Amino acid sequence: MNKSLLALLPFLSACAGEPPQNIGIRDGSLAACPESPNCVSSYESSEQHSIAALDANLSQIQQILLAMDEANIVEQSGNYLYAEFTSSLMGYVDDVEFLYDAASNSTHVRSASRLGYSDMGANRKRIEAIRSQL
Repeated sequence: MNKSLLALLPFLSACAGEPPQNIGIRDGSLAACPESPNCVSSYESSEQHSIAALDANLSQIQQILLAMDEANIVEQSGNYLYAEFTSSLMGYVDDVEFLYDAASNSTHVRSASRLGYSDMGANRKRIEAIRSQL
């Protein structure tokens, strides 16, 4: 490995950040988005953060995630699935959660950047890309 690439490794791993402490089901739903514009959730009502739930079950979503190179399924249990998405260029990590609601036969979603303020719409684009594959 050349020296310039080795010099970048500590910086690139810093882009991953630490996993958030609010991941998981809380009171039957997913955590609220922070005020920053780098999060979307089907539980939110603001134009900036709101996104529609997915008309799919977790098995369908899991199949799509398994085909995505940047996705890594971290946890799946019952009606919940948590995945990390790592950008190929800088190694930034986004945390994406799915919570299946049997009553509506849909899956709620929350996708948030782990670091930074703006994501240039990446989280919204990711969820819409998953929706288009369903």
